[in-house]
Amino acid sequence: MIRQKNSQGHEFLYQQVIQLIRDMSAQQVLLPGEKLPSLRKMADNLNISIPTVKQAYQVLEDQGLIAAREKSGYFLKVVTMAHNLPKRVKLSREPVVVNKQALIEQVYSAIHQANVVPFGIANPIAAAPTDKALARNMRRVMTLAGSKAINYGPTDGFVPLKKQLVYRYLDFGIGVNMDELVITNGAQEAMAIALKCVTQPGDIVAIETPCYHGIIELIESLGLKALEIPLCPDNGIWLSDLERALNEHNIKACLFSTAISNPVGSFMPDTNRQQLVELLESQNVVLIEDDVYGDLYFTAKRGTPAIAYSKKGLVISCSSFSKTAAPSYRVGWLIAGKFATQARRYKRALSCSASLINQWTLSEFVASGEYDRNLKVLRQRLRDNKERMRWCLQQVMPQNTRISDPQGGCVIWLDLGGEYDSQKLFLLALEVGISITPGLIFSASNKYKSCIRLSYGVQWGEQIEQAIVTLGKLTLLAKK
Repeated sequence: MIRQKNSQGHEFLYQQVIQLIRDMSAQQVLLPGEKLPSLRKMADNLNISIPTVKQAYQVLEDQGLIAAREKSGYFLKVVTMAHNLPKRVKLSREPVVVNKQALIEQVYSAIHQANVVPFGIANPIAAAPTDKALARNMRRVMTLAGSKAINYGPTDGFVPLKKQLVYRYLDFGIGVNMDELVITNGAQEAMAIALKCVTQPGDIVAIETPCYHGIIELIESLGLKALEIPLCPDNGIWLSDLERALNEHNIKACLFSTAISNPVGSFMPDTNRQQLVELLESQNVVLIEDDVYGDLYFTAKRGTPAIAYSKKGLVISCSSFSKTAAPSYRVGWLIAGKFATQARRYKRALSCSASLINQWTLSEFVASGEYDRNLKVLRQRLRDNKERMRWCLQQVMPQNTRISDPQGGCVIWLDLGGEYDSQKLFLLALEVGISITPGLIFSASNKYKSCIRLSYGVQWGEQIEQAIVTLGKLTLLAKK
């Protein structure tokens, strides 16, 4: 119980609540990302009024120690100094021919081994699995559709699923023509089709750096050249660097994460996204937006897809259900706009059609409302996991390690410092059953040798926390 204090030089009751929360944090009774007791519960436990507890919580929120979440309560935050964020890298002077497939194959082979702690795989849905809900929907589809569900589907996608997607884009004021929407085998195929629609081998494509390694491998496989545009750890690509690159190089297309970037987790504000589209369309350059993490935001609201700001029809939007519902279903899509005819032809040539039963099941899943309900839970768990992981990493990693503060998604980016070798750490971690992703595969030009990417798309528990402790110890052995 908190004792009543008089007004003669003694602290007020709400100040004692503040000190109690600070003590609980310092003693690790309350960990970053964990929920504080509700106002009523704290008031009952301490035998004080609810307004007193609320006043204390509001002060702690103003001080940046806790954060209020709508309809969820108050949560302890990770206190991080700004200088711990990753540094800005320099704009690449010249585009490069990509040669990363051998290294990416090595990493993929290792991180998909059984019985490893999966920090190396960006699989957010693992934090809030959808298997039971999808199983119910698939049984319903099989009952209603029978043998139709196992047939080939239309080349450009299952119409009911396309309608569900059209409705979702209407929430942003975006009117999507169903004929311009093509269902694909994941976002990777969507981006491949988009690139084939607007580029030829040898063309220059601007990508962010660090960049999702699947995009780098895709550019290599299509015989394109990559020009890396530096990424701000907070707000997406640096538009000033992009403008300079556009003036110096014959860039045919840009492929950027327009919402939540992978691997840094930065969030591009709507104003920046609008400026990005205006800049590119002023020079008639196509933007291919990778929006796969768009629904996994931790900000107050979701970012508006860049296609909403297009006036010339030079934005192709790509996304998928792989990060939000079912990675194994391999259902993605692209809104191809004026390139729709070419997109359908490439889709037919590459894979004929996406899985009909998977599309049908996802259509039912979305229409039922279960998808959005699970998405809300998933965002909350990922946000909690991020806070926990950042706090744990700050305890065990070398003192000068720079750690990103993702504003969505499921991955976090670490720069260990120039004296550390992330390739060596990757191998050391794998030997003890921990998978991580080394930084080299996130650059077309061999940057980020001291960086790693970790996924917090996991079921959090003691095993995860112990793996982070182990990783911190191994880092000390990974010096060059």
